Amino acid sequence: MAQSNTILVLNGPNLNLLGQREPGVYGAGTLSDVEKLCRDYASKSGFEIDFRQSNSEGELVTWLHEAETVAAGVAFNAGAYTHTSIALHDAIKAISTPVVELHISNVHAREEFRHTSIMASACIGQISGFGTASYTLALQALIGHLK
Repeated sequence: MAQSNTILVLNGPNLNLLGQREPGVYGAGTLSDVEKLCRDYASKSGFEIDFRQSNSEGELVTWLHEAETVAAGVAFNAGAYTHTSIALHDAIKAISTPVVELHISNVHAREEFRHTSIMASACIGQISGFGTASYTLALQALIGHLK
């Protein structure tokens, strides 16, 4: 694991559409708003944020591999890949960097296919259902784990 005060915040598919996509589920805030929220929260604890979004599963896998050398931990909203990606599960298992899975909505109160996370068993924990505050809760849990 990297000796770093950087937390990598990864965002998967469709999260670039926050604020316009299903605001009744995901809220009116944009991904830029979430990034600012994460930066503000982390800085109070002496951490920096490297905030990224991709609609590409392969790019997310590459970033997880990179986390091993550039980040103390990862807060990861993989979006729909949470429920489908063995590759992301395996990438998380392949690194020693701790990863917290997070979701804006309560995935367990939604469609049944969202109830199963393929990634969960590779992560140190999971936060879901608190809107964009799920990001700060994930950061709080990750920072607590790191300290």
